[in-house]
Amino acid sequence: MGVEDFINYLQYEKRMSSYTVVAYRSDLSQFEKFAVQLVDDFSWLQVDGFLVREWVVHLMGKGMAPRTVHRKISALKSFYRFLLVNEVVEKDPTTMVVLPKVRKKLPFFVRIREMDNLLDHDWFSHDFSGMRDRAILHVFYGTGMRLSELIGLKVSNIDLVQKKLKVLGKGNKERIIPFNAELAQVIASYLEQRSKKYGNNSDVLFLTNKGEQVYHKFVYRVVKRYLAKVSTVSKKSPHVLRHSYATHMMNAGADLRAIQELLGHASLASTEVYTHTTFEKLRKVYKQAHSRD
Repeated sequence: MGVEDFINYLQYEKRMSSYTVVAYRSDLSQFEKFAVQLVDDFSWLQVDGFLVREWVVHLMGKGMAPRTVHRKISALKSFYRFLLVNEVVEKDPTTMVVLPKVRKKLPFFVRIREMDNLLDHDWFSHDFSGMRDRAILHVFYGTGMRLSELIGLKVSNIDLVQKKLKVLGKGNKERIIPFNAELAQVIASYLEQRSKKYGNNSDVLFLTNKGEQVYHKFVYRVVKRYLAKVSTVSKKSPHVLRHSYATHMMNAGADLRAIQELLGHASLASTEVYTHTTFEKLRKVYKQAHSRD
């Protein structure tokens, strides 16, 4: 049992994305190439903490960012957990390795007035493509879903009467996201245009102008084009809209665990990054109390 068994496990049992599987395979391959230069007759079963630490030093010496180093060691950790569970090895050589500290990046987000400008003004044409683009922006900002979740969204996943939708998130986990009446109307208007142009043969919600399922680059371009009209934020992507959703929810007083559930975060630590945004609210309170400043 080795690397290929692990890759198959990630792909077919864990159902990880193809991007993650490719990254893990690449990371393990890089470690092996490094290790064979230091160890005669390299074997995954004989890797120790010293060899893993040497790799960390090597990666940092090449100027690699701490976050990237963490990701590569994470791949190694996952592989050895797999080997441990299957009783191929007796210990994990990565457990005692100290990794470089990673500075937490504050997420980019679009300000509320900019989102209001985007969603409330007539930036979108009234034909199929305009209604679709409008719906894409509204769905991202109104639900906080991931890009892959939006692409996989089905018409049958959406309940316009109860104003809720079902998404298939990371690890094949389903979650229910509520939405407001405005988003329900936007989706309904888009579905009407979609039905006129392509009928109701496909259950895929978002279609290109050729009637095919939208894809990553297509949606990314749509988001970037419209955000450029209203915001100067340096990063203009679907994930920025997800961050904006969470940030504005936090500033409005939403519970952290509720946001965690809505975003589909496995760990609360992933959601806590949004607590920085409460500073903006505190500053407003301070200014009101200290009008001389």
